[in-house]
Amino acid sequence: MNIRPLYDRVVVKRIEEKENKIGGLFIPDSAKEKPQEGEVVAVGKGKRLEDGKLVALDVQKGDRILFGKYSGSEIRLDGEEYMIMREDEILGILEGATKSAKVA
Repeated sequence: MNIRPLYDRVVVKRIEEKENKIGGLFIPDSAKEKPQEGEVVAVGKGKRLEDGKLVALDVQKGDRILFGKYSGSEIRLDGEEYMIMREDEILGILEGATKSAKVA
């Protein structure tokens, strides 16, 4: 992927949950809600304040985050779906949920 978000924006890839089974029924993908958890793929330089100062973002590339249901805008790059949103739309960073921990 070759995108660099501007200012306080971040590019996020949703983290999809595995197959969901309730009771004896499988829930198809079309009926599932989109996850509100994702991994930060790219971050902008920071937020510019009114006095011209640039404040660095709290999130970094590789962080797992939670975001609101209607946050950001969906974009498609190289056949994959991503979201681009402002840092203030991010609800929190999931600590201890790094990429290496996810694989294990």
